[in-house]
Amino acid sequence: QVQLVESGGGLVQAGGSLRLSCAASGRTFSSYVMGWFRQAPGKEREFVAAIKRSGGSTYYADSVKGRFTISRDNAKNTVYLQMNSLKPEDTAVYYCAAERTVVPSRNPAAYDLWGQGTQVTVSS
Repeated sequence: QVQLVESGGGLVQAGGSLRLSCAASGRTFSSYVMGWFRQAPGKEREFVAAIKRSGGSTYYADSVKGRFTISRDNAKNTVYLQMNSLKPEDTAVYYCAAERTVVPSRNPAAYDLWGQGTQVTVSS
């Protein structure tokens, strides 16, 4: 069983950058598709980005495409989300998630494992 712990959130001004990390315990990290989701107050959890097991393919929500980059290091059991050109509407709790599949899903219900979340606040 993989356990996920996010870090790297914080307060940043609009236009700034943050890098989120999600460290996974266990020896089966490379067998999981990894995703990042976010949830703002009063809103549903939404897909941000996902990456295949090998890291060869990545997927993004239209709202973050060109600004965010997901990557993974299977040797370090870690997935990252580099966030550039941040906007106030990016403010949310960001969660990493894992699912045992081949093609990543944009549906949070498809993911089996979740981290506790890390707060990202972007001021205008």
